[in-house]
Amino acid sequence: MIVQAEKMAKDVRIAVDMNHDSTPLLLEDDIDTISFNDIIYAKLTDAVRMVEMEAPLHLLEQGHQFGENIVWGDGGKGWLILPDDFMRLVVFKMSDWRHSVSEAITQDDPKYSRQWSKWKGICGNPEKPVVAIVNRAEGNVLEFFSCNDDTATVEQAVYIPLPRIDLDGGIDVSEKCYKAAVYRAGALALSSIGDQLATTMVELSKSLLD
Repeated sequence: MIVQAEKMAKDVRIAVDMNHDSTPLLLEDDIDTISFNDIIYAKLTDAVRMVEMEAPLHLLEQGHQFGENIVWGDGGKGWLILPDDFMRLVVFKMSDWRHSVSEAITQDDPKYSRQWSKWKGICGNPEKPVVAIVNRAEGNVLEFFSCNDDTATVEQAVYIPLPRIDLDGGIDVSEKCYKAAVYRAGALALSSIGDQLATTMVELSKSLLD
């Protein structure tokens, strides 16, 4: 869902004040209030990114589609360039796969070297597919292993984009992650001014992702 960043910042401030056991920070005549509000605003995208990277898939929204322009290799293996704002994979499935994949390996994973085997029982295959997110000369790409042949098509390809505040002041955040992101932004802002309440706010944020 798209939420106005100003509204989210206000919700963060309310959450911080509600959990503070000392004098409320939200004082209209407090000079420090203005700078603290600026800190909160600056932490919103970081908070959404952290929470949406940690959240289980069932808390995430459908996200954005990708999956055009497949480059095929040998043995039904292929890859495609990921969008510039790619943050997290939600689901990927080729048309001849038995099931979709939501967790991608990396180049550092011991499983990665096996994907280049010519034997389909060792590398990923339509029964047990594997995807990897790696850096190539072309950019950040998703490699998939493997299809029966290069006639397969992308059936599902969904990702969560990096959060940003758009030109209209809106920020895209999964609805079920919103409250956790509010607490996380509060934690980041409090941590930047050395307030010990930051630890409690992080714990509250994480508890909402269970």
